[in-house]
Amino acid sequence: MDGKLKRALVAGAAVAALAGGGAAIAGAAGGGDDEGGPDDGNGRPVTGTALDRASSVALDQTGGGKVTGSEVRDEQGYYEIEVTRDDGTQTDVHLDRDFNVINAESDGGGGDG
Repeated sequence: MDGKLKRALVAGAAVAALAGGGAAIAGAAGGGDDEGGPDDGNGRPVTGTALDRASSVALDQTGGGKVTGSEVRDEQGYYEIEVTRDDGTQTDVHLDRDFNVINAESDGGGGDG
């Protein structure tokens, strides 16, 4: 094998290993506790049956509206469900891992000025 090619392959493998290790470290360090640990910053949406259940709880909490966003493991809970009401106001409902409401915070909205 050519010396340059061999060095390039070794360097590429080292970069890949570092990237993979960094992602694993970031994942392990990110979340904190389920009821308000630090945001892991991944912005990953809630999906599947968890989204169905979290949405149902959030809509009950807000008295209706439409789910317009979600995130797993945000800075204030395990699940965050954003609900927008017909008048344009938005509420972020934070839930723990067992879908219990931690809090609900209004983001305002509802007008152009």
